[in-house]
Amino acid sequence: MKIGKDDIRRELHFSDRVIKCFADRPQRIMDALESVIDRHSDKTALVDGEKRLSYGQLGERVSVLAGQIRTLGLAQGDRVGIVIPNRVEFVVTLLAIWRLGAVPVPVNTREAGPETAYILEDCKATGLIYDRDYPHAIPPDEATPSLSWRLTVDDFRDTVDAPVRASPKDGISEDDLACILYTSGTTGHPKGAMLSHLGIIHSMLHYTHHLGLGPDDNALLVVPATHITGLIGLVMASLGVGAKLVMMQVFQTGEVMQIAAQERMTYSIMVPAMYNLLLLREDFSKHDLSDWRVGAYGGAVMPLDTIEKLAAFLPGLNLVNAYGATETTSPTSFVPLGSDSSVFNTIGKPVACAEVIVMNDEGHECAPGEEGEFWIRGPMVISGYWNRPDVNASDFVSGFWRSGDLGEITEDGFMRIHDRIKDLVNRGGYKIFSSEVENVLMTHDNVVEVAVVPRPCPVLGERVHAFVHVKTPMNSPDELIALCAAELSDYKVPETFTLTDEPLPRNANGKVLKRKLRESLT
Repeated sequence: MKIGKDDIRRELHFSDRVIKCFADRPQRIMDALESVIDRHSDKTALVDGEKRLSYGQLGERVSVLAGQIRTLGLAQGDRVGIVIPNRVEFVVTLLAIWRLGAVPVPVNTREAGPETAYILEDCKATGLIYDRDYPHAIPPDEATPSLSWRLTVDDFRDTVDAPVRASPKDGISEDDLACILYTSGTTGHPKGAMLSHLGIIHSMLHYTHHLGLGPDDNALLVVPATHITGLIGLVMASLGVGAKLVMMQVFQTGEVMQIAAQERMTYSIMVPAMYNLLLLREDFSKHDLSDWRVGAYGGAVMPLDTIEKLAAFLPGLNLVNAYGATETTSPTSFVPLGSDSSVFNTIGKPVACAEVIVMNDEGHECAPGEEGEFWIRGPMVISGYWNRPDVNASDFVSGFWRSGDLGEITEDGFMRIHDRIKDLVNRGGYKIFSSEVENVLMTHDNVVEVAVVPRPCPVLGERVHAFVHVKTPMNSPDELIALCAAELSDYKVPETFTLTDEPLPRNANGKVLKRKLRESLT
């Protein structure tokens, strides 16, 4: 969709950031969604197994739940935890919280109870709405003293005496906090990224403009709605244009193929591993996926072999590499629709309202083709992390977020990633900071030192591997696995270990040589 020069202007936001913005836009999230609900009331909004909700029915469910949770004492600006998988109730809950001017805090159902407790206490959440089917993710009452109330999805009412049919117009500006998403932290605890109304609205518009999304699209959600990609790139991008969103809780290739064909999927975002797994099915070509127009991906490189196979089976499919982060409210760049394979080794060009520069260690902007760190600025960049002034001071400079990714911008404006500065594992799109896992392992009495590094994986890209220096020999890592499983999300638990009674390799300054450890795994 072509964007003219008059469509974008510079504006002052967050008191000290002058950034490019779409001139014509809704001011608040519910302004955009309530307009869509009114215009498309008879059109299918959500599909969840046998459940199908029209936009009108979705709006009514939101009104009723908003009325119900208002009676629990929820006030404008309060934070509410959400521990619900990819099901209709997640979307209803999200919108009901916004309807009241409060702030949703989505939490992945794969989190362990202590992780959920930390998130809820860190943001001082007053309420928690959750699915009973995920007890491991729900902390006990004594671990969450900030909570005033809890509500399960089974307790949602069909009617209330006073449904809330409109969101507040006063007291909420577009720079205000709209949502908190917690992202892994370099010091062990996750950080609460503060998403604004301005940022979410702009990301919705970026998806619309760059991918050509509209009310005739049928989107398939197979990544978690609690992750920035699922939340913004699929839930919000789809609802924002009146598209149909098909929700799946589990990625099972046979079921994905069947539902994608049945619902005439036109758009989805998946990690490259998911595309690879679909192609491994012998019956791939027997499913009618001819409506699939946009297949976005990110989090890892798409193998050229995968790209060629998909092009052979689905010549009408546009594969779009996307780059972004929680801190950029999802997209920073897209490979333009219709691009040929010569640019598939890039992460595309910056979205319309993004400014991306490459900076070297001396604080100078790099010339095209020179390597440096990506610094990103725009309306979609978060205002900062919740209650983390120290990190805000180091990670944000003049409105630019320092991404920690090393790369270049080519002469023709394409971004290319080379490496990363931050010490993390990218497991199929889930970013896991090594220190978070290392801190847990170091609590074991028999552990002297730990180094967590990525182990290459042909399916997920990377998996978590731990090098552990132990005091006395251990026959197996079972105790260490159990320790991590009790404290961490399942995807963060190391799947392989190297146990040694020798010190880990270090440089002259005493720093563990992780690069040498990574190389030993290849």
